[in-house]
Amino acid sequence: MKLYFELKKLGAVPFAHSTLLSLLDGYKNPNEKIKNMAKSGEIIRIKKELFVVGDMWREGDVCLELVANTIYGPSYVSMEWALSYHGLIPERVYEISSICSKASKSYDTPLGRFTYTKAKKELFAIGITSQKAKDGTNFLMASKEKALCDKLIYTPNLSISSQKQMREYLEDDLRIDISGLQGFDVGIIEECMEVGVKRQALTHLCTYIKTAQGE
Repeated sequence: MKLYFELKKLGAVPFAHSTLLSLLDGYKNPNEKIKNMAKSGEIIRIKKELFVVGDMWREGDVCLELVANTIYGPSYVSMEWALSYHGLIPERVYEISSICSKASKSYDTPLGRFTYTKAKKELFAIGITSQKAKDGTNFLMASKEKALCDKLIYTPNLSISSQKQMREYLEDDLRIDISGLQGFDVGIIEECMEVGVKRQALTHLCTYIKTAQGE
């Protein structure tokens, strides 16, 4: 029962293999116990040495954004997942996409697919926000402005060279809620423009938003 209560304390926060070993210090073969716990669903193995408490012992949902930050970093959640989180696109998103400062990677886990796209160093730190999960833990996510910039920058073979193309991409392809652009901080987009990656597309985005805001 002690193990049960100790795991419940961890809540929905991902934890390392070393944390489990410290909880199982009285077991002769703790790694075998961990293997059996994963098999029974008491814990969920996200990757080799990263776990979360299983549904049977956990109160509340796992914060997938925090998991994304923990699996591979430094990183922050962005693109479609962040756009959906901020209420800008209507579709449900199934892949948790992040931007990272190291090599691009992807992980298929029992909690879903997590992808990481390497950012240019000068772009990485722009527009990162700290968001609070339901359980009070914090995770890193792109602001709505940065999430949209990241989507334009890191979508392969996406070329936008006119306001017409930008409007079609935002309204038809992404189905952006245009009313949500009213509170956009174009300064974040302009910061990204200064780095020089996909500058033309970002310039058209900036112009489109200023027009939508009535400037």
